[in-house]
Amino acid sequence: MWNTVKLVVLGLVALFAAIAANYGRDLSYQVHAVIIMFVAAGLFIWTLRRFDEPVAVANPNEYLDGPIRAGAIATAFWGAVGFLAGVFIAAQLAFPVLNFEWAQGYANFGRLRPLHTSAVIFAFGGNALLCTSFYVVQRTSAARLFGGNLAWFVFWGYNLFIVLAATGYLLGGTQSKEYAEPEWYIDLWLTIVWVAYLVVFLGTIMKRKEPHIYVANWFYLSFIVTIAMLHIVNNLSIPVSIFGSKSVQVFAGVQDAMTQWWYGHNAVGFFLTAGFLGMMYYFVPKQAERPVFSYKLSIIHFWALIFLYIWAGPHHLHYTALPDWASTLGMVFSVILWMPSWGGMINGLMTLSGAWDKLRTDPIIRMMVISIGFYGMSTFEGPMMSIRAVNSLSHYTDWTIGHVHSGALGWNGMITFGALYFLVPRLWNREKLYSLSMVNWHFWLATIGIVLYAASMWVTGIMEGLMWREVDAQGFLVNSFADTVAAKFPMYVVRALGGVMYLTGALIMCYNLWMTVRAQPKVSDEPAMVPAE
Repeated sequence: MWNTVKLVVLGLVALFAAIAANYGRDLSYQVHAVIIMFVAAGLFIWTLRRFDEPVAVANPNEYLDGPIRAGAIATAFWGAVGFLAGVFIAAQLAFPVLNFEWAQGYANFGRLRPLHTSAVIFAFGGNALLCTSFYVVQRTSAARLFGGNLAWFVFWGYNLFIVLAATGYLLGGTQSKEYAEPEWYIDLWLTIVWVAYLVVFLGTIMKRKEPHIYVANWFYLSFIVTIAMLHIVNNLSIPVSIFGSKSVQVFAGVQDAMTQWWYGHNAVGFFLTAGFLGMMYYFVPKQAERPVFSYKLSIIHFWALIFLYIWAGPHHLHYTALPDWASTLGMVFSVILWMPSWGGMINGLMTLSGAWDKLRTDPIIRMMVISIGFYGMSTFEGPMMSIRAVNSLSHYTDWTIGHVHSGALGWNGMITFGALYFLVPRLWNREKLYSLSMVNWHFWLATIGIVLYAASMWVTGIMEGLMWREVDAQGFLVNSFADTVAAKFPMYVVRALGGVMYLTGALIMCYNLWMTVRAQPKVSDEPAMVPAE
């Protein structure tokens, strides 16, 4: 019966997608309709071929690790893709000739830049959050993932969203909202996938065999729920046509700007902070083989962060049409956020009390510790840059770019690398990683790459801000915009070099993980279900 329903649904989706491809009003919509048609038709054939096969009954006493393995592979793959795109657009800014004219605009900076940000944040970071949250919630709840194969739907559905979003950017299908570029039909699909994600995660917690809900799950759950709310409200739009990608935003003017940065800052706050703090609270204690320094501090840190972060978005709109009181409110909450953010950093670092010697011998824990250090630095720099007087110098300059990347590459990237190094041997039942020496090389390449990137952007950003405000005795601006662009050239080259080093480290990691699975001897299988750990 269930296979019959799936066949009917997949057949209808494939049929409607074929009609949509024929009547599509723009290239992006047509390409997406063709992609959906092939996906639905392929699943239709696959389901039909397995129609009479007996349904395998899952063992409720075994963890469901298949989607986690797939998520780990996708995380490494999308990370390499996203970093490569970032290196290329950094080179384009230094050498504009790389905006190839023969590519008809499909490979210029304007289209590749959102491709890079989405690949790194949502493809690399999103898959990291999916696979680690599924791993952590099972191990800390001593329960199999809820919903049967629903976790597989979440994984494949989310990666279909990534493919649709990425191709849309290249083909010009975008609603031009920072971190929320995909058009209306892609947003609808992501909403369905995200609700399924919430059902799997929350259902697993509800059927847990442990009375206690470990703090990492609090952070993961807050990230899932809040991102759902942000996504729905910020993407409220009315399609121009059912057969076209373009849509009209429900909000307009300063209300749209306010909604966008309420979304944008909290995408950073919950997607890139709360979710990754869940990662920190599980993998750092596990790798250090030490308990969390202070469980009480973790709870205080959680509630303070959750209540404060949601108010901080308006500081992105200083000196705009937004009323001063609103941007000042955002600034005040941003400054207050410094305290709970550092509470999390202190808790993570102090978890190593009694185990600091591991920094000499374990490059994985070294990677995790430096990620926490970058988290602390970024969560100090962000509130400082939200202060109106500082923001008047920093906003619209490369200082902001340096700040974002020190957090994204240092905090999000490094903790994800550490988590992958922890997960892969365990997910594939391997005795150990293929090479700790390669992890060490990865650590130093990534760290030096981040320092080069962030330092060059700090220098050029402050220089840029000072050049823009320099006036002569008559009050006229001294420097043209072209003057500032020319002055930044050396630092743009340094930034690209830092990106190359970071990308090289990630490629070394991919090879190391591949060889871990392929060449390392397999150990005896892990017990089917163990007490929560």
